[in-house]
Amino acid sequence: MKASDKYLKIVEWSQDDQCYVGTCPGLMLGGIHGDNETSVYTELCQAVDEWIRLYHEDGEPLPPPTAGKEYSGKFVLRVGKELHKDLAVKALRAGESLNSYCVHLLREQGALYKENKANAGDV
Repeated sequence: MKASDKYLKIVEWSQDDQCYVGTCPGLMLGGIHGDNETSVYTELCQAVDEWIRLYHEDGEPLPPPTAGKEYSGKFVLRVGKELHKDLAVKALRAGESLNSYCVHLLREQGALYKENKANAGDV
C-alpha cells in the first residue's frame, strides 16, 4: 500500500466555480480544479504524492490517515445555552429525546444537502 492510499481524495462538482474540484482534507491545503472529473482525480493523486514527498523531505510526520477511518457514532457539540433550551423544548413537543430529535434534524439537513447538490448538477 502506498502512503497516499491512506488519505481520502474527493472530487466533486463546484457550482460556484463551475468546474470539478479535487481535495484531500487533512493532508493538503487548496485543491485541484478542472473540467474533466477523471483528469482532476488523476492530478489530485499526483498532488497528494507530492505533498507526502514534501512532508518526508521536511522531516515532518504525516497527518493522521483519513481513508478507511471508522467512526464511533458519538461526538460532542457545544451549542450554547439558548440553542440547547430551544432544541430541548422542540424535542419535548415532538415527543422525542433531545438526542433523537437532533439526529432527526441532522438527517433532514443531510438529505436536503444531497438533494441540493444533485439539483445543482442538473443545471
